[in-house]
Amino acid sequence: MSGIERELRGMFADAGVRGWLHVADVRDPSARVVVDPEGNVPVGSLYKVPLMVAFCRLADAGVLDPVRRLTLDPADRVPGPTGLSLLRDAATLSLRDLVVLMITVSDNTAADAVLRAVGPEAVEEVCRVFGMPRTHIRGGAARAWERLVEETGAASPAAALARVADNDDAVSEAVYDPVSKASSTPADMARLLRAIWTDRAASPGWCRFMREAMGSQAWSHRLASGFPYDDVTVSGKTGTFGAMRHEAGVVELADGSAYTAVVFTQAARADRRLPRADAVIGAAARAAVEELRTAEGR
Repeated sequence: MSGIERELRGMFADAGVRGWLHVADVRDPSARVVVDPEGNVPVGSLYKVPLMVAFCRLADAGVLDPVRRLTLDPADRVPGPTGLSLLRDAATLSLRDLVVLMITVSDNTAADAVLRAVGPEAVEEVCRVFGMPRTHIRGGAARAWERLVEETGAASPAAALARVADNDDAVSEAVYDPVSKASSTPADMARLLRAIWTDRAASPGWCRFMREAMGSQAWSHRLASGFPYDDVTVSGKTGTFGAMRHEAGVVELADGSAYTAVVFTQAARADRRLPRADAVIGAAARAAVEELRTAEGR
């Protein structure tokens, strides 16, 4: 075990989590720091990144009209703490704006509408094309909520979430089984991020759109917390599912260097708020980036 891997495992242990990590130079992916990078786990809203790529590729091909407007009624709502999921009335937006909502504020209702328009087969094709053999979306957030209600025996999504968050209530092992949920690995997600940042995921214009959407994400308590500087740009997408807290993103430094940074965690406790479990994502990513920069002589 290398010194940096030992350090990172210690950081995860101190924060009360198990961690999986893949941090690499965007230009030279062989320059990387990893901790169990092929670990396959439920990823929560991280499935929205390959979904975004699938949308952009279909728009590129002329299969989807990105400005086609959809009206989402209250019956179309998917449980979630942000965006359209909170609204009471019908809302009409373009497909492109729904993609922005699903990335910037992790809007589950917006993502479900985009997934219906794109189709799960197109997302699976993205995973095949970009070498992500262990990434599967399995119906996204809507299906994840259905499965969680089934697996916990709860009466509603809210009751299911409360049961998972109760440290005194043992939940079925199936709750965290990646076979039944949207799942991925840090290595898979890093490959897709690299494709977006090198204009290979779609045309340059749509890759720029994806980078701008991820750069506008509302949350800064995970990956970005490790890089609190005005001259550092952190673009990312969070994913949360029960005791699991993740982020996949890219850190761009003032000298023009850029690093994919993917960190998955699973906390020992199920509390909904565990600030140290969030913060270790940024701290571990920063330690890995600093290790790479030292090795590169920067």
